[in-house]
Amino acid sequence: MAKIEQKQVIVNEIKEKLEKATSVVMVDARGLTVEQDTALRKQLREAGVDYKVYKNTMVHFAIQGTQFEGLDAYLSGPSTFAFSYEDAAAGASIINKVAKDVKELEFKAGVVEGVLYDAVGMKVIADIPSRDVLLSKLLGSFKSPMSSFARVIDQIAKKGESVAE
Repeated sequence: MAKIEQKQVIVNEIKEKLEKATSVVMVDARGLTVEQDTALRKQLREAGVDYKVYKNTMVHFAIQGTQFEGLDAYLSGPSTFAFSYEDAAAGASIINKVAKDVKELEFKAGVVEGVLYDAVGMKVIADIPSRDVLLSKLLGSFKSPMSSFARVIDQIAKKGESVAE
């Protein structure tokens, strides 16, 4: 009976993470060195992403009836999970960046804002710039025409002053 209670604690922990998560990325991290894994965990932690290894059976029970239920089909072999809470693409983006140098790190699947993606889809999601980068690009595109317009008006005003003299 004690063993079932221990497992229930783990399932409840996963459920709590899922309730707060905007995305979950599932990866196969076999073959990573301790240094590589430590560096990856540090980057994810700094971005506010929880990164943890769970047994597939525990995750299977935890995802039942949630938006993450689609991950069930990918629960085979060793799996590591990255739970993102604020920026939905943060976990996928960091993992993708690290995977370019560490070939052993591979996407299995993920759910981002309720949509299930396979490994290829997760790579596409990972290439999307963060919300802050997209907002700054948008604001920059607004600023450019306005500053050009202001320069034109200034030149017209200066030209009008020289004609009046």
